[in-house]
Amino acid sequence: MQDHDEAATRSLVSDRRKLLRNAGLGTAFAAASGLGLFSSTGAKAATAPTDADILNFALNLEYLEAEYYLFSSFGVGLSAADINGVGATGNVLGGSAVPFKTPALQQIAEKIANDEQAHVRFLRAALGPAAVARPTIDLVNSFNTLWQAAGLIGPGQTFDPFANELNWLLGAYVFEDVGVTAYNGAAPLITSKTYLGAAASILAVEAYHAGSIRTLLFEAQQGPATNAISKVRATASGVADDQGVVWSGVANITPTDVNALAFSRTTTQVLNIVYLGGASGGYGFFPQGLNGAIA
Repeated sequence: MQDHDEAATRSLVSDRRKLLRNAGLGTAFAAASGLGLFSSTGAKAATAPTDADILNFALNLEYLEAEYYLFSSFGVGLSAADINGVGATGNVLGGSAVPFKTPALQQIAEKIANDEQAHVRFLRAALGPAAVARPTIDLVNSFNTLWQAAGLIGPGQTFDPFANELNWLLGAYVFEDVGVTAYNGAAPLITSKTYLGAAASILAVEAYHAGSIRTLLFEAQQGPATNAISKVRATASGVADDQGVVWSGVANITPTDVNALAFSRTTTQVLNIVYLGGASGGYGFFPQGLNGAIA
């Protein structure tokens, strides 16, 4: 049986904290780790989140995934009918069609794009008038910040996830594992069995996506790059809850704990990742913050 070696993981996380401090992100991550749940006005929530709060939190993340995959597959994002709602409707910075050269990979990209668009529409329909609007999403500076923190590019260099197929796969890797852990962490907070069943179904689809992306990256020998990205995400969440596609020298398509259970993250841990350290990282993928009570 493969030994995940948690002590080694903690050591890697410690090393990555040093890197993040050098990149100016470590202090922000540490400060953000004690946040908890916040309302759209910035006041700390006094009560547990409602099912609607949780679904809207998920909707924000689905907006991000949908925009990434739709732009990369078709060159356009969500339609105007899919982005309005409670809170300010933001724009999308960046995004373009990837010049796919492999037909099979393009089909995979388009399938994931259609799935993520359907998730957005499903959650919006379930929430009705309570659905939040799509917030501002940054698909340019966010990747540059993350890649620099991971040591994959140097100061002043840039990373464009839409430039080619490999870049697209690495960009997709950023989102998929986070989506799985976010739904897994939110599931126990949902009180409605109907909503819980729907969340479990979306979690399953996100896991299919993640497994596909991880398999393709393993075949492309991207273990070092995925390990670097995973270390940043683990540092942001504050615990050893992330693994690249190569672990202990062998394929690691399904990242799990010692019991072979999927990792889960709290809303705060997820926010720490997508905000990329807060102000010092330009609030990452959501420069104006998320819409909704959990923001």
